[in-house]
Amino acid sequence: MHTFLSTDRYIYAMDKNNEPALMVKAGTQVVIDTFDCFQNQIQTEDTTFQTVDWNQINPATGPIYIEEAMPGDILKVHIDSIELGDKGVMTVGPDLGVMGHRMNQFTAKIIPILDGKAIFNEKLSLPLNPMIGVIGVAPAGEGVNNGTPGAHGGNMDTTLITTGATLYFPVFHEGALFALGDCHAAMGDGEIGVSGIEIPAKVSVTLDVVKGHSLRYPLLENEDGVASLVSKESLDDAANQAVEEMIDLLQPETDLSLEEFTMLMSAVGQSQISQIVDPLKTARFFVPKYVLEAYHIDLFK
Repeated sequence: MHTFLSTDRYIYAMDKNNEPALMVKAGTQVVIDTFDCFQNQIQTEDTTFQTVDWNQINPATGPIYIEEAMPGDILKVHIDSIELGDKGVMTVGPDLGVMGHRMNQFTAKIIPILDGKAIFNEKLSLPLNPMIGVIGVAPAGEGVNNGTPGAHGGNMDTTLITTGATLYFPVFHEGALFALGDCHAAMGDGEIGVSGIEIPAKVSVTLDVVKGHSLRYPLLENEDGVASLVSKESLDDAANQAVEEMIDLLQPETDLSLEEFTMLMSAVGQSQISQIVDPLKTARFFVPKYVLEAYHIDLFK
């Protein structure tokens, strides 16, 4: 059985003061409809910068109150499926993304989704990698707009946040107040143009609560391994903190000294970029699953 949440209830900021759109018990599967990041405003390539309401950006459906979630817990979110709409949109323009300083006009591109591909043009069809850009819980302090990532999650724009992945978020407030949006049909690491293939979607997640453990930043687990996700003002700081978070999580579960475990991480760990275009930059540190298996590490058990 599952519960459905439509786009009738959405937020532009993750905030402890948001009224819950839905209340569920831990272990509930919720099917969530989402707008694209432009709240479906861009339907033709004739759209101009002036015709877009930029106050309606990155809506996230929710929030969802999980009854058992309390401050200090971990919210466990398994992504069961992502069902994409039939067309996406990309935009570039002045001051948008890495190349915005070299652009003089706003340009929108409609990209049909057909037969499991994104039709970029008559020569090139792109493989899909459906993923969720905005996902998280109410932050510890003041509300944070959905365009900005942080320790609560938010606009992390991480390609690993896809079907089959499990995310773990620190819970800062009773009920956690979980929400998601900003799905993509395809996106590269970095999201250098400030948009992937933005698309409405229907996302199915199972929400659970982990007691007796805590986190400082989001963590992701998939069949290949585990990644710490950190957002900071600089990419350097984000990448360095992601390494420390992973070492602090895993090293105590082994019989290795800090020195030897750091050697191991330097041999097998991967520092990766999630996004470089949001108000904060997001990096991740990925450790392959065989390391956890060798030391019988079962996260949060």
